[in-house]
Amino acid sequence: MRAAVALRMGDLAPDFEARTTKGPLRLSSLRGRWVVFFSHPADFTPVCTTEFVALAKAQPRFEALGCVLLGLSIDSLYSHMAWVRAIRELFGVAIDFPIVEDPSMAVGRAYGMLDEAARDSSGLRATYFIDPDGIIRAIIHYPMTVGRSVEEMLRLLAALQAAQGGDRLVPEGWQPGEPLLLLPAEDGGAADWFCRRAS
Repeated sequence: MRAAVALRMGDLAPDFEARTTKGPLRLSSLRGRWVVFFSHPADFTPVCTTEFVALAKAQPRFEALGCVLLGLSIDSLYSHMAWVRAIRELFGVAIDFPIVEDPSMAVGRAYGMLDEAARDSSGLRATYFIDPDGIIRAIIHYPMTVGRSVEEMLRLLAALQAAQGGDRLVPEGWQPGEPLLLLPAEDGGAADWFCRRAS
């Protein structure tokens, strides 16, 4: 992994190998599928627990889009396993996606979630949408006090896939199945893009 940097869309996602709740994992082994890689500040915290319950319930919808969910926090594998067990016992929900342990904060720093001076994971609520070639296509950061929207994560994933070929644009508020926009014609007028919709 490289040193802490501010990753940007279009960058190759830094590869890493780590222990997870589903066994050892190398990120590059997931090539060929989309990956939603998301971090959380700590296990057993209220906002993160609501996110994990919602993501677990939505996992089949991500899988239907050819996408793997991958969580991360700086807590140990043993803490992750205890948290997964507690979620199952309290909410009746199984967390079937892997959760990466990052006690050294090496992965968080490689992704620019934390700076070199960070002593804890207080800045660690980020989401990276990684395409099948390992390229980061979208990045969303949230404060510790605000949970992610799983519906928006699904919408953004579908939108990225719809626009992946480079010949379609996704309008505001787009939902899967709705029309896309075509790229402006080279000889079109200034408002040409406004009325060009894909069929």
